[in-house]
Amino acid sequence: MNFQKIKEQDKKNILNTYNRFDVCIESGKGAVCKDVNGKKYIDFTSGIGVNSLGFCHPEWVKAVSEQAGKLAHISNLYYTLPDNELAKTLCEQTGCGAVFFGNSGAEANEGAIKTARKYSFDKYGKGRDQIVTLTNSFHGRTVTTLAATGQDVFHQYFGPFTQGFRYAEPNMEAVEAAVDGSVCAVMLEFIQGEGGVVPLDEKFVKALFAFCQERDILVIADEVQTGVGRTGKFLASEHYGVRPDITTLAKGLGGGLPIGAVLVEERLKGVMGYSSHGSTFGGNPIACAGANVVLRNVCNERFLREVAAKGEKLKACLSVCGDVAAVTGKGLMLGVQLKKQKAGDVAQKCLEKGLLVLTAKEKVRLLPPLTITDDEIKKGLQILWDVLA
Repeated sequence: MNFQKIKEQDKKNILNTYNRFDVCIESGKGAVCKDVNGKKYIDFTSGIGVNSLGFCHPEWVKAVSEQAGKLAHISNLYYTLPDNELAKTLCEQTGCGAVFFGNSGAEANEGAIKTARKYSFDKYGKGRDQIVTLTNSFHGRTVTTLAATGQDVFHQYFGPFTQGFRYAEPNMEAVEAAVDGSVCAVMLEFIQGEGGVVPLDEKFVKALFAFCQERDILVIADEVQTGVGRTGKFLASEHYGVRPDITTLAKGLGGGLPIGAVLVEERLKGVMGYSSHGSTFGGNPIACAGANVVLRNVCNERFLREVAAKGEKLKACLSVCGDVAAVTGKGLMLGVQLKKQKAGDVAQKCLEKGLLVLTAKEKVRLLPPLTITDDEIKKGLQILWDVLA
């Protein structure tokens, strides 16, 4: 089927909720993919931070294929080995007390919200159920996680939204003004990805954690995009020297398959008991088999140092480019602020020259596979430099 026919069929049969780039990707290996016409592209997107190990990592493909040949699904009414192994590794790597598995970042965030409210209800009773989130945040596209998202642009069309959320600017004065006796949790992203790759200020984060701890207000860290090595640490919280009560993961955890995870601290293990939560596909054996391969690669200090070094290389090269005003972010989660060009125009020009990049508000967003090679970085940078110069 030629590309024109593919586009026509897509528009006829799929809801038009995406503004797709004018290309159909057919295959990939590492950080290089190929379209249906045979043109190659360097990938600086990793499927919006999902393909941690790049396209078709041999160990990942082997594990997923073998698991598909043994057991694709059975439900959480039965024990299985892949999710058992994955939970054990996550607990050991992060020091958390227990894990709940779902299918996406939005679902993980919903689980975290329920856990925080249940904890407060069990301890304090009704009326302590409000959650403060930060302006410019993004937490998902369900009705509840849209309500949690601190951007007015997302609060349209689908009302009424779930109640129980307040928004505060990322400073202590605003947070203190938003908190009263009805607040059970504060929810944040250490780097606001969809908000423009904006890292939170370290002093603010530490002050916020101390403030919440004094009042038994839980801190929920949405690490859907920042987690699993993306920033050069396994969790972005490590950059700030803090421990959230609840952490959510998704995207890069599965390495290409849908998965979400809610990580709770030891003291919260008993909050969500029998029948309080569930997910039909949560802990799916195939997705967990892939995630186990991701963790075997990423849970390694040398690997994480290399991710950080690759990020610094990208930052250093782009910071001296003519149309670049600033580069924000950590590790391989970067936002490029432009002086003159529009991010969307840059993304389109890069595509034409053989490079895939993303946008986040007015910035060009870069989320390369964590395994991207120096040669692939060099080739991708050359294209981006040419466009930006």
